[in-house]
Amino acid sequence: MQEIYHPPVKRSVEIAGHKTSISLEPLFWDWLRRAADAEGVPINALVARIDAERIASPTPCGLAGAIRLWLVEQVLSQGE
Repeated sequence: MQEIYHPPVKRSVEIAGHKTSISLEPLFWDWLRRAADAEGVPINALVARIDAERIASPTPCGLAGAIRLWLVEQVLSQGE
């Protein structure tokens, strides 16, 4: 079992041709990879979609927070 209490890991992603770094805990990186694989898209494409949804929100949070929230919402919706 993966250690869930691990500090964030910074990785580089590309959104709309611009590189940016995101810090997420390894658990969230794993969930993000699985979500991208399930949709058959690269992680960069999924992050770009989450970013667009975040920006369109009336109260946008930071990108890393948006990714975490999106992933948790996906996990919770699968349990319904």
